[in-house]
Amino acid sequence: MDTYVVPFERVGQHDIESVGGKNASLGEMIRALAPLGISVPDGFATTAHAYREFLRQDGLDARIRAELATLEVNDIARLAATGARIRQWILATGLPPPLEQAVRDALRQLGGGRQIAVAVRSSATAEDLPEASFAGQQETFLNVRGEAQVLAAMHAVFASLFNDRAIAYRVHQGFDHSAVALSAGVQHMVRSDRGASGVMFTLDTDSGFRDVVFITAAYGLGETVVQGAVNPDEFYVYKPALRQGKAALLRRNLGGKAIKMIYAEPGEQARVRTVEVAPEQRARFCLSDADVLDLARQGLIIETHYGKPMDIEWGKDGESGKLYILQARPETVQSRSGRTIERFALKSSRTRVLATGRSIGQRIGAGPGRIVREVREMARVHSGDVLVADMTDPDWEPVMKRAAAIVTNRGGRTCHAAIIARELGIPAVVGCTDATARIGEGQPVTVSCAEGDTGYVYEGLLEFEHRQIELGTLPKLPVKIMMNVANPDRAFGFAAIPNRGVGLARLEFIISRMIGVHPRALLEYAQLDAGLREQIVPLMAGYSDPVSFYVEKLAEGIAQIAAAFAPEPVIVRLSDFKSNEYANLIGGSRYEPREENPMLGLRGAARYVDERFRPCFELECRAIKRVREQQGLENVQVMVPFVRTVAEGRRVTELLADNGIERGERGLKVIMMCELPTNALLAEEYLEHFDGMSIGSNDLTQLTLGIDRDSALVAHQFDERDPAVRRLIAMAITACRNQGKYIGICGQGPSDHPDFARWLLDQGIESISLNPDTVVETWLRLAGESERQ
Repeated sequence: MDTYVVPFERVGQHDIESVGGKNASLGEMIRALAPLGISVPDGFATTAHAYREFLRQDGLDARIRAELATLEVNDIARLAATGARIRQWILATGLPPPLEQAVRDALRQLGGGRQIAVAVRSSATAEDLPEASFAGQQETFLNVRGEAQVLAAMHAVFASLFNDRAIAYRVHQGFDHSAVALSAGVQHMVRSDRGASGVMFTLDTDSGFRDVVFITAAYGLGETVVQGAVNPDEFYVYKPALRQGKAALLRRNLGGKAIKMIYAEPGEQARVRTVEVAPEQRARFCLSDADVLDLARQGLIIETHYGKPMDIEWGKDGESGKLYILQARPETVQSRSGRTIERFALKSSRTRVLATGRSIGQRIGAGPGRIVREVREMARVHSGDVLVADMTDPDWEPVMKRAAAIVTNRGGRTCHAAIIARELGIPAVVGCTDATARIGEGQPVTVSCAEGDTGYVYEGLLEFEHRQIELGTLPKLPVKIMMNVANPDRAFGFAAIPNRGVGLARLEFIISRMIGVHPRALLEYAQLDAGLREQIVPLMAGYSDPVSFYVEKLAEGIAQIAAAFAPEPVIVRLSDFKSNEYANLIGGSRYEPREENPMLGLRGAARYVDERFRPCFELECRAIKRVREQQGLENVQVMVPFVRTVAEGRRVTELLADNGIERGERGLKVIMMCELPTNALLAEEYLEHFDGMSIGSNDLTQLTLGIDRDSALVAHQFDERDPAVRRLIAMAITACRNQGKYIGICGQGPSDHPDFARWLLDQGIESISLNPDTVVETWLRLAGESERQ
């Protein structure tokens, strides 16, 4: 290896001590993965030897050691003064002439005689190791042109090894300052300023779920995504489907993408500048589906080569349309998680919501809000404060670990604030838009990231619980424990809890939260008045037309749950909105009747056979067919709710078959909810048209005893253990077992009443489907009961 400079193509994984983790990884990909289709822009790296030779000039290294020997990094003011002094010493010391000449020669060779734009980045010899990786510790310089500018940027990169955040991090991680050297990487820039760029993880960053690739993307240079200056587009790609050549794109979330970073014009002092993105571009995804899948394939190749989950930066050249990998390093947070999972849940009633954004970390934190607008205000943040800012900066890292939670106006799930929050185990809500205006200085707030993809900032200090679950301690059971899952955003996390699949996946949550529009309003979009269309347009941004928006969004929600639990079965219940609930959707009041008792009105199977609603039902069929056939998620089963008569049940299964959802096709089961007395009394007749039953114990109890469970006057008499209810449940179980068909129960009775759960086991119930937060306790209780028997 050359003494001062080495081309990327001549280094690999084994050269971390010489060129640092980042540059070694670039060389490794160029050497080993280019034949597999991985494109990495060329470049070169200075060596650790060159850096150490530079520091030996005039005893600079000895002065730095002496300055750091007595430093207390938790003293923010002293840390800042010491760091500034050391950086000034470094910048005042010239680069060794042999190093300068080696850089000039390498730059000329890289440009082929032309002056090209390059990025100058740091690569520390202790950076990007499995046990050490903090985002943005040292400086990066973009669109650097000419030998003098490259040398100046390299000099500044050398000084950045002693940024305040880098000094504090090494102390907290136990690294000897003098044992860490710096390599400067000089890389040919692709024209992503005219295209797009972002970050890709080969797992889900919040839950650690390994079967997806998670991609964030925005227009322009990638610094805006990394810094959290934009709310980017997000994409999930399902690895098994990608490997099988199936439709692998699970989920798309359209980001705001309000600004982009581009090259500055010649003659401007700055090298890059930030400009606003046109509204029509913001309303589109900045990557095509083909680009997303191409990136994901490259991510899989890189992950397979390294044998571990990876954190990858990428860029799309806007002139050539080609995708490039700019950096790749091991993911260091979720990939180190063990067999213990943590669960946070609010215990007290929710208060007024002050702000919402993207949730990071699935935790809850509370404390006084501390508004920080610039780096010099960092010292105001005390232990237990909630740090609130427009966006965080790497310089803030020394105090971020003090915070009980972090809230930002801008940023996505791969921005600096998100990465640091995960590493520190702190909840963060990013991309809130106006949190600094809505949260008062010193105002007590609770930050909840435990409610799905959306994070909430609540007024006041709310009580919450924190539990740790040892997954390896759960014993075997004589029954399948399944889950009730409504929110696709939480599916990846729930899948980490031991389970045998999903016994009830409700479409209502997906329709109300991810779509929000009545399906007939989308089918009849052209006939709607202008006011309704204005409400719908922003919701369907990024999708080709109103109907595609409905079908694709519904399919995305179903697919995310199915992928999380595959290959275990996921029983998807067709929509069971009542008329008053459908009326609450945008446009719903145009189409829904006013019923005195919606609980017993137009709902469930009756809607599917109704001529007015049937086109909406057909959209649900299209979504399920798409998930099973195009995406290959054949673990999806279908469940029909609220079937009043055998004839109605037969008609629904015929309509399903007419729409390509046919029993037995590719293992498909069509199950019915057993939630009316007629379903149990005539179970054998119903089972001629269905492949099993799932007992909805709440509705079955309500309709057997004639009790409105929402009425305080009679709710005390609601009891799933009533002899009449038990007799009906026993009839349904017996009928299903006699015919060898599926029989499960979904409801909270088994978790609320141990004696009821024990009785269900005695009757031969096949599965019990529970809310995820009660799975472990019920599991252990049933195991204890089983041992006693």
